[in-house]
Amino acid sequence: PELTPWRLDLLHSVTAESETPLSEGHQLRVENLLKNLMPWRKGPYSLYGINIDTEWRSDWKWERVLPHLSDLTGRTILDVGCGSGYHMWRMIGAGAHLAVGIDPTQLFLCQFEAVRKLLGNDQRAHLLPLGIEQLPALEAFDTVFSMGVLYHRRSPLDHLWQLKDQLAPGGELVLETLVVEGDENTVLVPGDRYAQMRNVYFIPSAAALKMWLEKCGFIDVRIVDACITSTDEQRRTEWMTSESLADFLDPQDQRKTVEGYPAPLRAVIIATKPETQQSLAKKAR
Repeated sequence: PELTPWRLDLLHSVTAESETPLSEGHQLRVENLLKNLMPWRKGPYSLYGINIDTEWRSDWKWERVLPHLSDLTGRTILDVGCGSGYHMWRMIGAGAHLAVGIDPTQLFLCQFEAVRKLLGNDQRAHLLPLGIEQLPALEAFDTVFSMGVLYHRRSPLDHLWQLKDQLAPGGELVLETLVVEGDENTVLVPGDRYAQMRNVYFIPSAAALKMWLEKCGFIDVRIVDACITSTDEQRRTEWMTSESLADFLDPQDQRKTVEGYPAPLRAVIIATKPETQQSLAKKAR
């Protein structure tokens, strides 16, 4: 249904409100259409009185990341593995000129387009149903985000190179991923599953990840945040009714996964792609 927001907040949340409340029937129709797109993983969204309580409190992650970012005002951004696009809307709220997300999962594209329509058909964010390996080396983005992706890649260094290839010279990489405690030589290679996920290949320590980034030619690499994922941040909800983090941890010892590995610890690392002589000369003109 056509809905135009009277009040739109992308700075503090992803919220759209109408001037007058929707009728009960209208709201129920919109809610049922959105529930047809379950499961909703990343959010939350508040749309015309409908609160989409997603599996992840992605707003908490954004609050951890945002203080460490270069000012997003006017920036062109790539969000790799963007899911339903929640963080792209927060990037727009923080002043980004354009946010482009890539994620090959068709359901996420449907969720993103549904939210975009309810936000008044906002054209400042776009989702392409692609994997990063399908993008040419654009070297066009001021900021590239990769959050919750690296541990799903069979070749993590190749992924870091792919991210670097999308950044303009002088651009900023924001990398958020699972890590383990340890020194620069510590990398966990899980067996069949990690926290019930089959597709987890390498979980480095934050120090090892910093070294990997430097090996790929990034500069000013810094670990800005690390925190254990809680069952308040990732949990089963009315909008995601299957198993969640509480089911993936050892019931006798929440510091371990059911497989006996360390429980999920996530770090945020910021790095910069070096300027080239050409890019510096262009800026000097």
